[in-house]
Amino acid sequence: MIRTLDQMVEKVLSANRRYRIAVAWAQDPHTIGAVQRSVNEGFIEAVLIGNRDEISKICIPAGIDEKLFRIVNTDDAAHASALAVEMVKAGDADIVMKGLVGTDVFLKSVMDKDKGIMLPGAVLSYVGAIQIPAYNKLLFITDPAVIPYPNLEQKVSMANYAVEMAERFGLQKPKLALIAASEKTGKHFSNSDDYSAMKEMVASGKIKDCVIDGPLDLFLACDKESVEIKGIKTPVNGEADILLFPSLESCNPFYKALMLFAGGELGGLIRGTEKPVVVMSRSESQVSKYYCIALSCLMV
Repeated sequence: MIRTLDQMVEKVLSANRRYRIAVAWAQDPHTIGAVQRSVNEGFIEAVLIGNRDEISKICIPAGIDEKLFRIVNTDDAAHASALAVEMVKAGDADIVMKGLVGTDVFLKSVMDKDKGIMLPGAVLSYVGAIQIPAYNKLLFITDPAVIPYPNLEQKVSMANYAVEMAERFGLQKPKLALIAASEKTGKHFSNSDDYSAMKEMVASGKIKDCVIDGPLDLFLACDKESVEIKGIKTPVNGEADILLFPSLESCNPFYKALMLFAGGELGGLIRGTEKPVVVMSRSESQVSKYYCIALSCLMV
């Protein structure tokens, strides 16, 4: 089982393959640094799409050899996004990555009905793997980036995407916690009915094979001592592999707090597309963007 993001990189390197990535509006220092590292380590071939002069202004002071990349010049962020997605659609790239362009502009190209790379009938969602010094393994989370308030159908897709990703890390029957403020159910907790329905869906095959329980608070999901103190019986038992949050507004601050205050690093992807889509905040660290690139290779 892959327990760290560096072990994930080792798994990618063991495939002895270079994956092709197209980066939209690439003139971002952290993005270029992450791509350069991936190219130098031998698992990426990169096309940087954006303003050539701005890309040079980043590369030259940092001592980055522009010959490491193929650069496609454009002065428009939306056009850069469309070109990057077009490359993946045509089979000229394996992965598409967002650079400095806004997420809404970038995803508009990804989701374009005629030229985009959405899978037919799929739900677009985000799954991330977070490495936290205080936790003894990687923690998968969903959805911190795409769906504001997922309905039941969307939650089922989120669960399946997360389980599928966890399986690529070698987890068999991962433990999935359906997160809430409390383990209590009732009219004041709007996700209670959805969570009850989801727990029945593993047996029917609507949700991929996993151990699932909820609602659970974070203590019950991730801390065995809290389970013992509260005396709550849950098959997750404080050892969650996956946390499924009820809203973007709960998941996004959770992951950002771990990154900012707890030394966390993230590898994450958009799911529901023909090929991996890397979407990271423009303020995200170079290291996390590097891990996202490696994760995309693992998920190709």
